[in-house]
Amino acid sequence: MAEHDIYVVAEQLEGQLSDVTFEMLGKARALAPLAGGRVVAVLLGSGVQDMATKLGVADHVLVVDDPALQHFVPERAERVLRTLLQQEQPALTMIASTSMGMDLAAALSAALDWPLVAYCNDVRLEDGRVVATSQMYGGKIAVETVSEGQHTILSIIAGVFPAAEGQSSAPATSIQTVSGDVAGAARMRFKGLSMPEAGDVDITRAPLLVSVGRGIGSKDNIELVEELAGALGAELAASRPIIDSGWLPKLRQVGKSGLTVKPKLYLAVGISGAPEHLQGMKDAELIIAINSDASAPIFEVAHYGIVGDLFDIVPALTEQIAAVRSE
Repeated sequence: MAEHDIYVVAEQLEGQLSDVTFEMLGKARALAPLAGGRVVAVLLGSGVQDMATKLGVADHVLVVDDPALQHFVPERAERVLRTLLQQEQPALTMIASTSMGMDLAAALSAALDWPLVAYCNDVRLEDGRVVATSQMYGGKIAVETVSEGQHTILSIIAGVFPAAEGQSSAPATSIQTVSGDVAGAARMRFKGLSMPEAGDVDITRAPLLVSVGRGIGSKDNIELVEELAGALGAELAASRPIIDSGWLPKLRQVGKSGLTVKPKLYLAVGISGAPEHLQGMKDAELIIAINSDASAPIFEVAHYGIVGDLFDIVPALTEQIAAVRSE
């Protein structure tokens, strides 16, 4: 029994651990001393023993390695996790609030009769009880929940905790392979994995980003921002309104329904700063915002802000940068 332990369900796809796995491990590591238990990572898959060594922040790693788990099938993964959690009885179980995690958290909560707090962007322990903050209505409302259960499941929003705190240069040494209930018949079958078409750039890896928003007015005006990005040697990104209008491809979208980015520089042009957008870029090392509205939410996260007409500021800024770089 592990009534004081914190379990983290590792998320992986096609042999790659997701960043949210490390984000949850880092938070679990901070909470474990208060809980008086261990951090235990749970990894499901096929041929994942080498992957398990990357979970060194965990005190212990439980691995269910079976060919039937090579691809993610929600019904099968839920059954394996349900059996394992029922046996181990951890105090707290963290699951990513992703398309994969959403298939698991609610099903496990119902099957185990354990409370679930969804869309969490923070969690703490007070007097031995779990206190979680949930994000609702795209981040416009924060709800604090105190769990009264002995065993609580949390679904954690990706990007809310630093991944670096869940990563270790030392490999995991306490790894245990356990059997899982994978032999039973499943109503779901894996048919195939469809990957998005490769774009001309991966903005999640770009060190410099210039991002354009609704304030640009029309598709023809995006050329102004492209010239600024070119002068900086940066890649071009955008907020959702630009993508929804079809002015730039989906792979350029930053935000909750797009991509999470953490560049060294994020220059936001004509972006007001909806919560969904801020979620995708707030961890950039340096954020500079250009907006005509001094009360725009983007200025709440920006390190530097310019209040003014982007059609005056962007060309002038492009000219100055090009002049400096040509010296």
